[in-house]
Amino acid sequence: MEQAPCFNAVLEKSIIDNWNRDALTDYKGITLQYHDVARKIEKLHILFENCGVNRGDKIALCGRNSAGWAAAFLATLAYGAVAVPILHEFTPDQVHNIVNHSEAKLLFVGDVVAKSIDPTKMEGLEGIIYNPDYSILFSRSEKLTYAREHLNEMFGKKYPKYFRAEHVQYYHEGSGDELALINYTSGTTGFSKGVMVPYRALWSNYDFACMVLGKNMKPGDSVLSILPMAHMYGMAFEFIFEFLYGCHIFFLNRVPSPAIIAQAFAEVKPAIIIAVPLVIEKIIRKKVFPKIQNNRMRLLLGMPVVNKKVRQMICQEVTKAFGGNFYEVIIGGAAFNQEVESFMRRIEFPYTVGYGATECAPIICYSDYTTFKQGSCGRAVVHMEVKINSRDPENIPGEILARGMNVMLGYYKNPEATAETLDSEGWYHTGDLGTMDADGNVFIRGRSKNMLLGANGQNIYPEEIEDKLNSMAMVNESIVIQEGDKLVGLVHPDYDEAKTLGFTSEDLSNIMEQNRVELNNLLPSYSKLSSIRLHTEEFAKTPKRSIKRYLYQSAG
Repeated sequence: MEQAPCFNAVLEKSIIDNWNRDALTDYKGITLQYHDVARKIEKLHILFENCGVNRGDKIALCGRNSAGWAAAFLATLAYGAVAVPILHEFTPDQVHNIVNHSEAKLLFVGDVVAKSIDPTKMEGLEGIIYNPDYSILFSRSEKLTYAREHLNEMFGKKYPKYFRAEHVQYYHEGSGDELALINYTSGTTGFSKGVMVPYRALWSNYDFACMVLGKNMKPGDSVLSILPMAHMYGMAFEFIFEFLYGCHIFFLNRVPSPAIIAQAFAEVKPAIIIAVPLVIEKIIRKKVFPKIQNNRMRLLLGMPVVNKKVRQMICQEVTKAFGGNFYEVIIGGAAFNQEVESFMRRIEFPYTVGYGATECAPIICYSDYTTFKQGSCGRAVVHMEVKINSRDPENIPGEILARGMNVMLGYYKNPEATAETLDSEGWYHTGDLGTMDADGNVFIRGRSKNMLLGANGQNIYPEEIEDKLNSMAMVNESIVIQEGDKLVGLVHPDYDEAKTLGFTSEDLSNIMEQNRVELNNLLPSYSKLSSIRLHTEEFAKTPKRSIKRYLYQSAG
């Protein structure tokens, strides 16, 4: 494997080169410039040194995206400690378990998490630090308490005149294989594993982003961070790349409803948009489809003389909905609905779909929107190889395997799971099924763990059925489960639309039965649905907005 340059050296250079640029903004809140971030990092390093944190010690961070979270994360890596980002949506018990399992010495928390966790259930923890102002919420260490109380005094002694760019000197990792962070992902199996991400994987993802996005972005550009930074997708491509590139990152530190996201897009006008399908689909369905799904627009779109001009007008409207200043929209993290994707392709909207996994920090496949093949998730990225474990990769789905600089070291304290996932030749077994065309484009066909076995031994991929079902009348989201030899669709209807139209539960049931009949006409006999059941609550999801399937397998 090729040798990766030093990640922290790139971080150091970015801070020095962009010293007086805006760096991190809490949307509708404070802004830190790069020199402000450097100052916070330096103060945290003084705190770490004086409370006994050593290189390689674990420091956990749990809270909504914010400038304070970002600065603490960068301080941890720049010190040579190991960051343990924890999703703020996790339950208090999950947070306790991850802190204990990772043996974290310190825990940085946001305001919501601060009120819910119990320090007595994290016995190895030396202190809890509050993200907004780095005050101490809980301490088992006199050194930590003393260091925080005297932090400004210590900083003043170290830098008696003022803190300058030449003072920025960070820990330079010894090798690319050195551990940078442990990322615990809930996944969709109900069992969280700690993915050990090395520095080389962080650098490799950054290098990839420089190659494919750098030519269309410049230092000082604005970016909106919506995805949780504690998830690798958001961390790598809405935070790390942009910070190292000198961009200005706005953190949407509130519940990302379509209305709030649309408002933020309009104000921030991001230069690139990173999103999961759910965000894009909701904005398209709520803000765009109602404007174009009327008889007049259908008539115009059906006229060969003007339909190109009409499509361009629609594309301009959609572009405006996302701020109007971006190079492309990159979609990843879950399957993309085919109806919405076909619409975006038809209006020539600049979007692309990537593919990755936490275990690859996260990128595996990508293509620029100008070369992207509809329905695919791109081709293997720089520093990575991809192959399909099938005797006929173009036609017969097989497990997607990936190898290269992005691949994790393994799962923390879990050699059995590591051995099941990483083989002796360095291939990461994704657990996803796919095919690959002659040009190297990868097409996801489903999760091998989700595959259902039909009565006559046929392989049934529920995602393919769900994608069709999700495009039907009044369906908000769905999941297909197996009960004996029958397939059942669980549907969470669009209750807002139903209320607007005055539909009753009986009306919705009748609509779903009609949907079932239409859907079954599109499916082979072995994958037809025997029934559709209404599910009143939105399905529980992982942080990357995938439905937690395991919760519904025995739904009745």
